Amino acid sequence: MGLHEFDYALPEELIAQTPFRQRDGSRLMVLHRKSKTIEHTHFHQLPSCLQNGDLLVANDTRVIPARIYGRKETGGRVELFLLNFLKNGRQGSQIWECLVKSRKKINDCSTLYFSPALSGKILSYIGNGIFRVRLDYQGDFDSIIKETGRTPLPPYIKRDRNCTDDLLDRERYQTVYAKNAGAVAAPTAGFHFTQSLIDKIKNMGAGFCFLTLHVGYGTFQPIREACFEKHKMHKEFFCISNAEAEKINNARCERRRVVAVGTTTTRALETITRNDGTVQKGSGHTDLFISPGYSFKSIDALITNFHLPKSSLLLLVAAFAGKDFILKAYREAVEKKYRFFSYGDAMLIL
Repeated sequence: MGLHEFDYALPEELIAQTPFRQRDGSRLMVLHRKSKTIEHTHFHQLPSCLQNGDLLVANDTRVIPARIYGRKETGGRVELFLLNFLKNGRQGSQIWECLVKSRKKINDCSTLYFSPALSGKILSYIGNGIFRVRLDYQGDFDSIIKETGRTPLPPYIKRDRNCTDDLLDRERYQTVYAKNAGAVAAPTAGFHFTQSLIDKIKNMGAGFCFLTLHVGYGTFQPIREACFEKHKMHKEFFCISNAEAEKINNARCERRRVVAVGTTTTRALETITRNDGTVQKGSGHTDLFISPGYSFKSIDALITNFHLPKSSLLLLVAAFAGKDFILKAYREAVEKKYRFFSYGDAMLIL
């Protein structure tokens, strides 16, 4: 099975450029794996697709404004995309892995200027456009990044990044339950939930619990190997408390369905679930790559968005729903003009 088998034709106008006016007003495609049937509804109707006792597990990571614009010491423009915090340097500095974009070549030891309170020094080149960078700051780092940085929207959202847009994106490129800051990309399946909808789900007898996986560049990094089994994911930090792990274990013990909200939640759950199906509390890093042939041990259903062709995310949902069925569903989504990718519509796989 080659990567080319996970391609599909997508008209550019179906790539959502802005969020839907109401979070839960997006469309919802429901896939039934056993009967291989497809339904079409809207996300606010999700409670009618769930059962009393279902447990939804969501990723409560919070996206940081990780895209920073500045100047090189020569005056040329430079863009820094914070990927991964490595360590604290001397007082008033941090070491990060960053994507660095510039019209001209960036040299080691180059100095970058972003604001009176924030500058950077290129330390070394890692590869694939990624550098080790020391960020020097005066004051509180998180506050400076919040003031200086911009929302790290994916490259397929092609619109003017003015201040008004960034204010909108700071709210909408974030889930309503986002809590723990550290992601540089959003767990987009959670965008469709409102607090009102969560309350309705709880009132019908289903439950909610949370874990954290700080979504990194690796989740969306293109697969460059024609033989996708050779693809290596970047490591991403995750954690889950004892109380939340016990909620999942109780659901499994009582044979209630565990519904993962998103592919990042799924990868975290599959990482922390033992072979006997029990979840262990704790924290760590995961580079788990899920593709067709993988045997799931932690989830019974999955809420997800529509993903890029030939991506690791599409491979994950194909592993869960079956390649032929998921590609059939994607073709139907294109025919019915669903909105795709981060700000697009949703899918529930049962």
